[in-house]
Amino acid sequence: MKKIEYALRTKCLAGTVLAMAMLSSLPSLAALPSSPVMTNQGWKWTDSARNKYYTEDQGSRVIPLKWINALKQADGAPFMADSLSRYGYLPNPKSPERGLPVGFIAAKEKGDKIMGLTCSACHTRQIDVSGTSYRIDGGPAITDIQQLFTDLDLAVDKVLKDPAAFTEFAKAVLGPSAKKADEDKLRADVDAWYLPYHTIMSRSLPTVSPWGPSRLDAVSMIFNRVSGLDIGLTAPYIIEENIKLADAPVRYPFVWNAPIQDTTQWPGFAPNGNRVLGLSRNLGEVFGVFAEFHPKKDDSRLLKINYVENNSANFHGLNKQESLIKKIGPPKWPWKLNKVLAAEGEKVFNKKDPNEDNESCADCHGIKEGKMRSFFHKTWATPMVDVGTDSREVNLLGSQVKTGVLEGATIFPNKPPLKAVDSAFSVLGTVVGGAILQHYLPVELTSEEQKAQSKLERLKAMFKKEIDNIEDLVDLPDLANFEDDIKKTLDKPVPDTANPFKYESRVLQGIWATAPYLHNGSVQSLAELLTPAEQRSPEFKVGPAYDPDKVGLAAVQTKFDFTLKTTGCKGDERNSGNSRCGHDYGTTFSDAEKKALLEYLKNL
Repeated sequence: MKKIEYALRTKCLAGTVLAMAMLSSLPSLAALPSSPVMTNQGWKWTDSARNKYYTEDQGSRVIPLKWINALKQADGAPFMADSLSRYGYLPNPKSPERGLPVGFIAAKEKGDKIMGLTCSACHTRQIDVSGTSYRIDGGPAITDIQQLFTDLDLAVDKVLKDPAAFTEFAKAVLGPSAKKADEDKLRADVDAWYLPYHTIMSRSLPTVSPWGPSRLDAVSMIFNRVSGLDIGLTAPYIIEENIKLADAPVRYPFVWNAPIQDTTQWPGFAPNGNRVLGLSRNLGEVFGVFAEFHPKKDDSRLLKINYVENNSANFHGLNKQESLIKKIGPPKWPWKLNKVLAAEGEKVFNKKDPNEDNESCADCHGIKEGKMRSFFHKTWATPMVDVGTDSREVNLLGSQVKTGVLEGATIFPNKPPLKAVDSAFSVLGTVVGGAILQHYLPVELTSEEQKAQSKLERLKAMFKKEIDNIEDLVDLPDLANFEDDIKKTLDKPVPDTANPFKYESRVLQGIWATAPYLHNGSVQSLAELLTPAEQRSPEFKVGPAYDPDKVGLAAVQTKFDFTLKTTGCKGDERNSGNSRCGHDYGTTFSDAEKKALLEYLKNL
């Protein structure tokens, strides 16, 4: 029974950590809003691809569906009464599980349905203009995940502390004629689930300056989840002191050019650009916030750690989702454009500015060939630049944690083993690399199987099973490069003392649809970004209402009652997590140049 309790605990806590953003309810179809206008995102982005993107299982295992449907909000309404739309999640009428929002799935395990999440929950956006909603697939979600986490914590806490609430909950889950022994087991299971969930949420979520809609401190939550809840020596596997305050929120990135960037993650610490590196990126995300995962000591394994036995990551789903993301094009501006003005703006975009070391917008954000990651496609360069923006996320990369069951673990002979206390980054890289190696190159092959196939042939055969589009297999490097790419996931960023707070400068296709701006979402619009930092709004409302003229969030928002309060650049303000300072490029342009540049950026 303990094994079942701990499995539920992990799986829920895991998904919980970020997957909790998925709780499902059962609203009537009549309650759903009118269908949004789907923006043009290229001929490859079909309705079929969109529906798969919304519902592809990646291994997220959050909470039993029966539980979430039995929970109540503080006012007594069902927790899932509106399919989580109060947090900004979007309805999905075509969901296989009626009532689940975009990005939420119900995976079946041992006869029970477990709520899970896909990347589309955090990377699908909707904006509102003049009473019409526009859907932008792959765009940064405008959702309040921290409030969801908090409310879920309160809802389960009430069930466990209030006898009447538990009785009602138990009847909804077990039926009205359940025996006391069944109720006792249910309570024990909920207790087991709640311990890690409450531990990570109570220690991680900031209360003084919450993330608010459109932001999440993903790096901290991934580090906290893996090092704080997964790698303890024995059940319940918690290393509480590894869980740190998650107070470096960033805006969800857009994903339509993610597969071909040189690097991903705002501080650029994830090498990227081919199948193996893409899988590493996605697997790290799933371990951090969705999957059931507990590595354990195992001398029968070459790596002396078993990374795959207790691991719900769905490699087929992860690879399939990456194939789908490759099809998402940048959204086309859905309103009228001034073509003449946009042409003038293109000149401004490429203009060398003497006030900025004779650099242009295009020098950082134009399309340029990137690093060699594959023989079959080119990547886009992703320059890493310190432009004076908020420094808090970069500082997270130096976080140190106890390594628990992973102490002494190493994947490659030339990589030093993890010490008793080591970097959270190294812990994450080790579990990601170890899981990929053991999944694709298992050591349990018979001698006959070893003779029948080379490692490369086995590797390609495994990938072929998990990638629907056989053309994607050309993106798979040879075995030497496969192992080299896994090694790259272990390489910690090298500090640059001259420019210590570097963030990626992404290609700007579709940038009009991704407000608020800067990596931490501290600037309301592109028009605002072209003003000096001291003139930018110190606070603004966050929500889906969109301003086409300023190219960003509208001043009036009604979806959420949340105001983001930002800081400036003096003293420690740059390290607040909410600083609006930096990226001064373009602030000295004339008003005419700024107007033309904005028109051009709409056209990308």
